Amino acid sequence: MNRERALAGGVAVIVTAALLAAAVVPGAIAESSPDDFRASHLRLEEVTISPGEVSGGTATLTVDTRLGHRGGPANNVTVLVRAVHLDSGLVETTTETRVPTIEGERETSVTQNVSVERRGGYRIETIVFRDGERVAEGGKEVRGVGTLRPAYARTDVAFHWRGEGSEFPSVEYAIADATNNRTTLDVSTYLTNRGDAPSENVRVVFAARQADSNIVADRATVPVGKIAAGRTANPSATLTVPDGYNYYLDAVLWKDGAVVGSARSAANLDPSATLSVNETRREVGLSVSDFEDSSPRSKDEGTVTANDAGQPGFTALAGIAALLVAGALARRKP
Repeated sequence: MNRERALAGGVAVIVTAALLAAAVVPGAIAESSPDDFRASHLRLEEVTISPGEVSGGTATLTVDTRLGHRGGPANNVTVLVRAVHLDSGLVETTTETRVPTIEGERETSVTQNVSVERRGGYRIETIVFRDGERVAEGGKEVRGVGTLRPAYARTDVAFHWRGEGSEFPSVEYAIADATNNRTTLDVSTYLTNRGDAPSENVRVVFAARQADSNIVADRATVPVGKIAAGRTANPSATLTVPDGYNYYLDAVLWKDGAVVGSARSAANLDPSATLSVNETRREVGLSVSDFEDSSPRSKDEGTVTANDAGQPGFTALAGIAALLVAGALARRKP
């Protein structure tokens, strides 16, 4: 009996000491939350993709992944993002980010940058891992990555577009002179600043390109300068080309040494055939010597910025017609 009483007294002393220690020493007994005993659940709520920095050859896509969480703390969570090219099916870029411990019922945003080649389209795949196990995944397609322009090629100035089916080309021309088997063209275009501030200094390079050989018969550079917001400029130049051929008239817009736009129309100087901008090329008799630069002027001389297109001259064509009429009359004589 005495032994039992002594044992019971010893247990009571130990319990009393433990209770006193818990009361006096903070944290002696760990506090536990109900969430500590609940399993954590992660789900992929949303994935958004926006353009980031763009260079000449690559584009950065910013991928924002929103994770939904409930239950106990989620530890050792990683998010993997990869870009798969839609044409080749090859994985071009992969990035993985470790996520800090997620607690409570809330959404967490994970932002990652994926750098891809600036061409075609991609499927951006997002995979969520916890303790090395895949728990959620999703994907989204991005197309037209090649249309993203680098900073050096961005401008609010563009060739004025008259609308689908318009009979007016973006590049216009008029015949200013036609002598010695050469035709001088007055070429012009329209540039509109669609921005809210004056544009940067820009220039236009006009070129007459023989349609079948792709030979540049003449070229001229026109400085345009700054264009006020919402205004349209009408740069023009003179180009001299050999008679009897059809030409593409190209206008290339430059800003700070970079091409930022282009436009094209057709000039039909061959009376036996006509040319449209989208026409399939055909073989013709071509004399390369016709395109030798026999003029003493430099490529930039003769450039004009006036809007007066001049009067058309057809002296060479008129001479040919006169010879044909004379030959016909000669054959009719007895």
